[in-house]
Formats: sequence, C-alpha cells, structure tokens
Amino acid sequence: MKFYQQCPADHGYPRFVLATFLDGGWTPIPDRTDTIPATQNGMGILSYLKFHELRGKQDPWFLQAARSMGEYLVKESLTPKTGQYPTFTRSTGKRDQFPLHADCGSQADRPYEIEPDKGGIAGYALVLLFEAGGERKYLEQGLQNARVLAANQKDGDASHSPWPFRTDYRNGEDRGPVSGNMTYILRLYDVLLAHGYEEFSAPRHSLWKWIRRFQIPDAAADGGLFAQFFEDHDTPTNRTAWAPLNLARYLLEKRELLDPEWRADSGTLIEFVRRNFTHAEFGITVCHEQDEDRQAWGGINATYGAVLALYAKATGSSTLASEARQALDFTLYSIDDQGRPRDLFKSPVPGGWQEDAHTDVIHNYVDALRAFPDWGAAR
Repeated sequence: MKFYQQCPADHGYPRFVLATFLDGGWTPIPDRTDTIPATQNGMGILSYLKFHELRGKQDPWFLQAARSMGEYLVKESLTPKTGQYPTFTRSTGKRDQFPLHADCGSQADRPYEIEPDKGGIAGYALVLLFEAGGERKYLEQGLQNARVLAANQKDGDASHSPWPFRTDYRNGEDRGPVSGNMTYILRLYDVLLAHGYEEFSAPRHSLWKWIRRFQIPDAAADGGLFAQFFEDHDTPTNRTAWAPLNLARYLLEKRELLDPEWRADSGTLIEFVRRNFTHAEFGITVCHEQDEDRQAWGGINATYGAVLALYAKATGSSTLASEARQALDFTLYSIDDQGRPRDLFKSPVPGGWQEDAHTDVIHNYVDALRAFPDWGAAR
C-alpha cells in the first residue's frame, strides 16, 4: 500500500486507476491499451475502503484513492445516455480515452458490448463509497446501474442466468447465456433496499430465488451456472472460481439474514472450487482462475485464501484455516522488498494486470485479518 501511494497521476487520477497494464515502474505496457474499469476500480474501491477502516481511518489518502476510482467510474467509463443499457458502467475500454468512446469495448467484448454483472460490481462499490462520506453522485450512479439492471432482468432457469454475460448496450443483443457472477448485483439490490429504495424488492427476490433454486445446487453438479466472469474470455462453458467464491463470501458475511442454509451452501460452493480449481505449487494448495487458465493469479488466489479463512472461522476448522493462510502467504511472495507486486508469482518482473497485482487483492487480506487478527501480528 505504501508503494501504491507513490503512483504518479495522469488526467487527475492515479495511473493504476486508468491503466490495467503497468510495469513495476508505473509505465503503461505499450501493447496493452485495453482496460477493465468496472472490475479493477469497483473491487479497488472495496479494497481501499476496507483498508482505510482497518487502519482506523487515520490516513485520508486511502479514502481519497477510493474517491479517485469512483470519479473515474462516474466521469469516464459510462455508456451513452441512450440504448438498452444507458449511462451504465463499462466492463472494458481503452486507457487513452477520456471519457471512453461509444465503441471502446476491448478484450473479448465487442466494441459496443457491456457485461451486466460488472455494472453490479461498480454500482455496489459506488454506493459504499457514498456511505463512506462520498458525494451523492456515487449513490446516483449506483441507482442508475441498478435500475438499468432491473429493467433488463429475466427470471432465469437451469441454463440461463437472469442476465446474459455480454450484451450490446444499444439494442440488447445478448451473447453468452450464463453469467456466473450474480452476487454483486444481489449486493447492490440489498444495499439500496437498506437505503429505502423499495423498488428493488421484487427484482432482489427474483434474483435470490434463481441463485438459491438453480445456481447454488449446480455447484454440487457440473457447475455450469458459474461459467464466465473474466473480461478476456468468451467461451460460454468456461467455469470460474471467482464467482462461486464471491457468492460464498456473501453467504458467510450475512449468514441467516441471507440464507438459513448458509453453512451447507457456502460449503457446497467452496468444495466445488476446491474440486475443480485448486492445485499444488511448492507444496502449497493454491487456486487458479477458470477452466481456461490454470494459473494462481494474485486476485483469485487471494480470494480463495480469504473466503476459505472466513469459512474456516465459521466452522471452527483449524485445518482449513492453515490452508487459507498458506494460500495467502503464497501470494505475498509476489511482492518484492520495494513493495512492488507481480500479478502472478511466476511473472519474471513486477507489474502486470493491476487487479491481480493490487485492486482485487487487498480487500481479501483485510477479510482474512478480520477473521484471524493474530495473522497480522509481527513475527
């Protein structure tokens, strides 16, 4: 975190806010102009808010960094005001566009496509930023994302999630019947309901009904309803570890308030990940991202360690707690003595994907430290 406090600014934002690919000296990687604004900055806001709270809210820089990510999301990364998904947070873009152009889709997104679930991530993070003392515009953008999502929501079934993975924001032409990450849309609905926006009661009920009836049980089978999350892949059957782990995290946070069967359901989700997405490196059990990428990137392996720690705490398992800590320690070895992280332990140099090096990593360590405070004690 001290290293990231040194990040230079471009266009009024810390460079890691607007660029997804940076080397260890903050220089953008020339041939990677593509970006993932919603995931990178949405999860980054969550990381910085959690870290700010962990440190007793003593250093205002961390809150300011979260606001910088929020500013980028509301000012630079929205679709046009017309179409099926108007003024909605973009899933992908280009680092040299301020704001992002109408046809800025990159990675596996087509030029005019967005990923609805990423609007859930960004919207939820923006509402939390508002709650932390941010401006009302963050709440308003969270509301906009939620209203657009609710307007396009379907019931879902055994082979379709309530939203597709990708859609053309202009006309709603869908691509990919399953979007595995429904958790952050549920979180967005829940936090807005807590603010009194009852309009999301019915959409929230319908979404949770699908998750509870179809998605969670599917983790005990082939897990096909957890396909597709990552922006650079578009195989419709490509299952990921990210989606079931983040659903398990929410069950473990809310417990009976969300799901009376939270213990069994979170166990089903975690066992699905352990069965399909873990492997050993240097004698340590680590987690890889998806069927199509079997590498323990920083974001997913830290997510695995954190969620396993929460589950171990809830169930009183010292064995799982030990495995969780080992996975988290593994990713810490990706940080050099200057504080420069690598996105992947095997990467030869610091830097790379910023969400795997940083923004989708920090919040996981905060969750683990809250579950096991003694893990933060000096050794």
